[in-house]
Amino acid sequence: MTHHDSVVVEADGGSRGNPGPAAYGAVLKDATTGAVIAEDGTTIGRATNNVAEYSGLIAGLRLAVEHAPGATVEVRMDSKLVVEQMSGRWKIKHPDMQPLAAEAKQLAPAGTTYTWVPRARNSHADRLANEALDGLRSGVTVAGEEPDEDSLIEEIESPDAAAAGDPPASVQSQARGWSAGTGAPTTLVLVRHGVTAHTKEKRFSGGLASANPGLSEEGRAQVRSTADWLSPLAERVDAVVASPVRRTRESAEIVAEVLGRPLQEEPGFAEMEFGSWDGLTFGEVAERDKAGLDAWLGSLDVPAGGGESFRAVEERVLAGLDRVLDAHAGRTVVVVSHVTPIKTLVAHAVQAPLDAVFRMELTPASVTVLSFYPEPDGRGRRGSMRLYNALPPGNGVVDELGRW
Repeated sequence: MTHHDSVVVEADGGSRGNPGPAAYGAVLKDATTGAVIAEDGTTIGRATNNVAEYSGLIAGLRLAVEHAPGATVEVRMDSKLVVEQMSGRWKIKHPDMQPLAAEAKQLAPAGTTYTWVPRARNSHADRLANEALDGLRSGVTVAGEEPDEDSLIEEIESPDAAAAGDPPASVQSQARGWSAGTGAPTTLVLVRHGVTAHTKEKRFSGGLASANPGLSEEGRAQVRSTADWLSPLAERVDAVVASPVRRTRESAEIVAEVLGRPLQEEPGFAEMEFGSWDGLTFGEVAERDKAGLDAWLGSLDVPAGGGESFRAVEERVLAGLDRVLDAHAGRTVVVVSHVTPIKTLVAHAVQAPLDAVFRMELTPASVTVLSFYPEPDGRGRRGSMRLYNALPPGNGVVDELGRW
């Protein structure tokens, strides 16, 4: 066992319903290097947020006892309640909290300190708790051991395991191995922009020639939730690339700020131009231009309202893709774009016909991940879809998705 003089415990917990289905997340890190020693994400049945947070603290302290015996411990949490109570500044009055606090005090080494941190700085533990609630992980993972293949962030962080020739351990990893070429992949973490007034009213909202509405407050909150969810990837991200359209630029600015990465623009990833339909609802277009709408829905080559056709968008998007893959070869890039470009990229990656875009749903602020591997002969790249339309828990659209 590696010796650690000083460690940091990051812990969190949450309940969907308060009380409701609950889970905790806990991370143990070396205080000097920041390296993860062990982590735990586990469900605890039905409980309140506070019980889940205390459970995360206890789990983190257990990790410290087991994996860093004798080390000094600093606990960092975004729960003001737990931090103040464990520091002795607030009384513990609730009967459900008292036995949990007593257990934590028994586990904590002498001299353990407690620090409150903003939620954005506790995203690793929060992510573990939400992955546990989503059924994507359960239990302790120790650094150096085989990672949990169901971990959502692990799926994004390690796209090249199968391509490197490792024996496939699941149907998913086998599929990646068959589809991949050789060499390091370039991975695109595609994020759809957050909602605008047009999104909520289901209005056509095009690219640079459109009315260009900005994000609503709800849209900003959605994108920040997604950015926080992706923050453990920050060191692996080469850049954040945005469509220059206002709503995507605003979304990308939030993502770039949270990840601490440079922001670039790629006009090829702008939304389809809808011409005279821009700003109208589907019903309004049907009333004013039914023949044009029917023709557009029945063909990939008919421009929308005199704007762009799906074929024209495909040509533009794939040209943008080539530029991004060339500029960031072998790296991970977060791309903030729109419905039509993202679905076009997915169809291209899986070699589906372009009309597959009509059979995809894409939620605001959702995450889609594509990896592109160099072909063995050096000519071109082969795509692999690793994640589609994933939603960070708590971004305000999960419940809506569940009702579809």
